[in-house]
Amino acid sequence: MKPIWIVDDDQSIRFVLEKALLREHLPTRSFSNSRDVLAALNSAADDEGPQILVSDIRMPGGSGLELLEKVKAKHPGLPVIIMTAFSDLDSAVSAFQGGAFEYLPKPFDLPKAVELIRRAVEESQREEVAEERMSETPEMLGQAPAMQDVFRAIGRLSQSNVTVMITGESGSGKELVARALHKHSPRANGPFVAINTAAIPKDLLESELFGHERGAFTGAQTMRRGRFEQADGGTLFLDEIGDMPFELQTRLLRVLSDGHFYRVGGHSAVKSNVRVIAATHQDLEQRVKDGAFREDLFHRLNVIRLRLPALRERKEDIAMLTRHFLQQSAQQLGVEPKRIADAALSWLEAFNFPGNVRQLENVCHWLTVMAPAQMVEAKDLPPEVGVRMAADSHTSGMPAPAPTRSGVALSDALPPVSAAAPMAVPAPAPSGTLAGWESDLEAEAIALLGAGRTDVWDALTHRFESRLIRAALANTKGRRIEAAQKLGIGRNTITRKIQELGLE
Repeated sequence: MKPIWIVDDDQSIRFVLEKALLREHLPTRSFSNSRDVLAALNSAADDEGPQILVSDIRMPGGSGLELLEKVKAKHPGLPVIIMTAFSDLDSAVSAFQGGAFEYLPKPFDLPKAVELIRRAVEESQREEVAEERMSETPEMLGQAPAMQDVFRAIGRLSQSNVTVMITGESGSGKELVARALHKHSPRANGPFVAINTAAIPKDLLESELFGHERGAFTGAQTMRRGRFEQADGGTLFLDEIGDMPFELQTRLLRVLSDGHFYRVGGHSAVKSNVRVIAATHQDLEQRVKDGAFREDLFHRLNVIRLRLPALRERKEDIAMLTRHFLQQSAQQLGVEPKRIADAALSWLEAFNFPGNVRQLENVCHWLTVMAPAQMVEAKDLPPEVGVRMAADSHTSGMPAPAPTRSGVALSDALPPVSAAAPMAVPAPAPSGTLAGWESDLEAEAIALLGAGRTDVWDALTHRFESRLIRAALANTKGRRIEAAQKLGIGRNTITRKIQELGLE
């Protein structure tokens, strides 16, 4: 990761921030004036610049406001956090609105400062990944008839500003479709802003969408623009719209109806020029019948509906997607791309992929890191795809060992919990062929099935996911984003799972 540049003429401020960030494994580089920062920026290569910039306002040799303006002119995507005394805040707000990521009032609480900087780093990294994907890789891949229908629909909508509803299972690529709709629309030069309404706590979502005025609530020390304002002139992608709280649905309907809204705590209407694309994995018609989703909002969003097929409905695309993701993972990690044998591809094509394209991408990333040879064989595939190799058992009379990580058998690496199920078992294995937690899992499943339970899948999956997330959070001392990275899932996914599983 590139370093965080700290600019302040006060040596004690620089020292405190450096030490705090280094404890969080965030590299730093410090400057005492803006002149040195600009010189360093001009001479730095693209991969040597800052990840984010944290600057004071009042410094000799040039103010932080002047530095902000010059930095944004050359590096518009660089997040800049401005440190400011309370007396500076009112005079600086209007200038900051044009580019500052956030404000850090002095004197600041050190943990909150570190958390703000970490949030800016995460935002910067997400933007880098999104820009790299959009510029260096194809928008979407697919030869299956169902995907060709999606491509044709995107083409027909290319010159339209109509509201679109994208439906499909989690991980099927709904955001990619939304980005493609934006890229080929008249608003392509405007911003594309995405928000997952299920991943943001209910009491923060209103402020996140519509912004807030200074003093609107405790902690609102400055005015902040919401996603509708950020997306002005472009596209706002509302993912998992089916999870939006009912009271916020009324506000959203009003914006879609007349194009105006109020910031939280505000009294002046703000004009919104935004195209809305919504997405959900839920059955919204049923949500309307259940009284959980407004019928008038449903009809307002459901002008054009695009259904994205699950990966199991487009198995002919799996080979092409696998090779693409292996190539992509190799580029990200700076290694030689792995090749995949036909037998391994056959295993993947036979697997149902409940996590859809996102799960296949994670599998390919796992293979890039963990597969022992350049040619990926079926025995190298991760246990989640249900591979049980029989060749060794035919020759030795013993069951094949589970795939290993760094020489440790996976069955030994996982805790012996009866309610764990990371591997899809198509049918009960003969007695004596499984060991450890796998045997316990099968015994538990058989017992529940024998008791006449009809929720066995949900019950065991709930317990398995709870244990897995608890273990990851314990390992990362409660840091959710790091836990999600170690589990190989997205930040939005772990946030949603924590809420669904009651782990708050």
